[in-house]
Amino acid sequence: MKLQITNGRLIDPANQIDAKQDLFIIDGKVAAIGKAPAGFVAEQKIDASGLIVAPGLVDLSVRLREPGYEYKATLESELQAALAGGVTSLVCPPDTDPALDEPGLVEMLVHRARSLNQSHVYPLGALTIALKGHELTEMAELTEAGCVGFSQAEHAIQDTTVLLRAMQYAQTFGYTVWLRPQDPHLGKGGIAHSGPLASRLGLAGVPVTSETIALHTIFELMRSTGARVHLCRLSSADGIALVRVAKAEGLPVTCDVGAHHLHLTDADIGFFDSNARMVPPLRSQRDREAICAAVADGTVDAICSDHTPVDDDEKLLPFGEASPGATGLELLLSLALKWADESVAQANQRLSQALSRITVDAARVAGLTAGQLSVGSAADICIFNPDTMWTVQASALISQGKHTPFLGYELQGQVHTTLVAGRIVFQR
Repeated sequence: MKLQITNGRLIDPANQIDAKQDLFIIDGKVAAIGKAPAGFVAEQKIDASGLIVAPGLVDLSVRLREPGYEYKATLESELQAALAGGVTSLVCPPDTDPALDEPGLVEMLVHRARSLNQSHVYPLGALTIALKGHELTEMAELTEAGCVGFSQAEHAIQDTTVLLRAMQYAQTFGYTVWLRPQDPHLGKGGIAHSGPLASRLGLAGVPVTSETIALHTIFELMRSTGARVHLCRLSSADGIALVRVAKAEGLPVTCDVGAHHLHLTDADIGFFDSNARMVPPLRSQRDREAICAAVADGTVDAICSDHTPVDDDEKLLPFGEASPGATGLELLLSLALKWADESVAQANQRLSQALSRITVDAARVAGLTAGQLSVGSAADICIFNPDTMWTVQASALISQGKHTPFLGYELQGQVHTTLVAGRIVFQR
């Protein structure tokens, strides 16, 4: 199949391309940029006039809810939502039921995803058996089954010796450990950011020190073991400051933030809006501003959707009883563009910087070759209109999870067409 995408503005941060150029695709791979290969005759053309042609987005935190939580979402529904959001590669945490702690479970998930022939799915394996924090999993076997790293998801390891052994094991074989920094005791049972608002609302708090103490521990273990660590969904200014120091020291650490933490604070809980119940919790305005600045200066490597579909029965409850999480796949592009408009000083760099954090930078974290349009690479492509305004409505979301704190928001930037391996898999 020979495909030509014409008249679009091609933006590929990986190759520092930002120009009006045609893209030529042969048999699912990028064959040429700008000038057609010799003898090229397009079997199909896509007119991208007035649109941005970019690499398919890479999302570092997407809960697909399979296996075990199909009542919240299915692989089919969430992969369709991914395509509607321009996400062609995604990493899924291991906190399914059962947890992804055995090769057979990982192979089943990878096979199911491949059979649907949609977005590429890259699982994280459980760091410990059943995510209980006691016994290490067989990381080598899980890697052979398709895992790109190892995580505890939201289950903090209480025994630091176990975490030390896990990092030693991972370093020996060159694996990456994905950790969300949280002290297992501080803030346990908390549901909102510790501060004046939580006190006024009578909500149990999660202090910033829960994140920073965990970071101190992780960095000390990194110095001891040399293990490579990716920090998931940082939430605080103090945490960002510690990561900045660790990177300056040369520790092999990367980190991401959830897109909602770029735009919302604990004040958005309002009158106990359960859609704003998140893990980690939405924090203060100071924290939000520090996160936005850190994404701009590169301290934070990537933006993720932290897509966590929750059904009505678990969300339409009092704030303290509601399950945390929100749908995010279809909002990732727009929220990244909104961040760039507000935080990147140079107007001509905004699109490129926003795309970089959700394509090549995210792919680099996960060790993937995705997120770029180099000649010879897979033609995973997101074509979008950066000027289209749309209102976030539950009825318009493809994801089975309809809950997000951005309901009713008017956002800018909408996906027009998504291609995976040169195939048109979504068109608006």
